[in-house]
Amino acid sequence: MTNRRKKKKTTIYLDPDIEAALADFAARRDRSQSMIAEAAIASFLSPDDAERREAVVAKRLDQLDRRMTRLERDVGIAVESLAVFIRFWVTTTPALPEPAAKAAKAKSAERYEAFITALGRRLAQGPKLRQEISEDVGGSDEGTGAH
Repeated sequence: MTNRRKKKKTTIYLDPDIEAALADFAARRDRSQSMIAEAAIASFLSPDDAERREAVVAKRLDQLDRRMTRLERDVGIAVESLAVFIRFWVTTTPALPEPAAKAAKAKSAERYEAFITALGRRLAQGPKLRQEISEDVGGSDEGTGAH
């Protein structure tokens, strides 16, 4: 004969919607509400459940960490690219005389619009420059000394 412990009666208060959902679930499964509630509470208190939730959170945090690492790398590439371009442009572009400067200023809006259009096409077609650059280029600071 099995030596079973006697169950204790516990009275709880449930929100009417939760109580209705419990009654509906128990009726569909042809089980008692007490058994369904006991199983739900046991599952909630189970150490496996806590470990499972912790594993899910840890996995999500790992994914976020990898995304942040890629984002940090991509922003670093963008900043360095912009800095190199500006340095190159400033050192290779001579100052224009006054009459030519006025003409260049008038042409700049048109050239800027062409740049924005070309950028839009590039972003729409892919692949992005960051996808073309090898992962190991961003991982090493050697050979990228400041100028």
